[in-house]
Amino acid sequence: MKKLALYSFALIALAGCSGGGQTPADTLTVAATAVPHAEILEVVKPLLAKRGVKLEVRVFNDYVQPNDQVAQKLIDVNYFQTEPYLDAYNRNRGTKLTTVVGVHIEPFGAYSRRYKSLDALPAGADVAIPNDPSNNSRALILLHKAGVIKLRDPADPLATLRDVIENPKKLAFRELDSAMLPRVLDQVDLALINTNYALDAGLDPTRDALTIEDRNSPYVNFLVARPDNLNDPRVKKLADALTSPEVKVFIQTKYRGAVLPAF
Repeated sequence: MKKLALYSFALIALAGCSGGGQTPADTLTVAATAVPHAEILEVVKPLLAKRGVKLEVRVFNDYVQPNDQVAQKLIDVNYFQTEPYLDAYNRNRGTKLTTVVGVHIEPFGAYSRRYKSLDALPAGADVAIPNDPSNNSRALILLHKAGVIKLRDPADPLATLRDVIENPKKLAFRELDSAMLPRVLDQVDLALINTNYALDAGLDPTRDALTIEDRNSPYVNFLVARPDNLNDPRVKKLADALTSPEVKVFIQTKYRGAVLPAF
């Protein structure tokens, strides 16, 4: 009986030690936007589970918190952004977040509820574009390629409105948070919208966009980590799973060209 009591006490002690509320060593947290990133991560979950990693996805509806949370070590990695956006974030915040692997491309598009073509835009049309540096430039470059405006250097990934040297329609630009753009689509003549937010709003980029980036877009969406966990085996397993044949088939089937695999 004495031995049994000691054994029971030991079990209780072990149970107490395991109930500290800390994240288990085999769990990896990832910050993502809802569409398509979190949807793709749901496909990845069972692939990682087979390799001993539990993936915990935390969904955000903006482009700032996912980086902030990773930089502050509140979340392990994130998956939502392009390299130009990450470069701008690191430069502005003094951080050193690092790309791990490129996963997909979301061709950026221009949308309108009022007009069927860019040629139909009237003089002085109200145009909403993202206000963050990389997506702001991306919108302007797309309009340049479509012949709507002319930029001083269309190859500059951080071109701004100050670099617009020709604006024949005298478009009136409004710079807004990327997440707000689908919501103001009914209030403006044209809005340049990231594909993840377009899909989330029920838009079909391949059908609804008046102009859209082609398959050669350099704006690949990356898995991003910190320098201190870049080589974490769990992160490497996630990178492998995100670039697996299963994920490629899912992207091609689910999004039908609105999202393209980059691997």
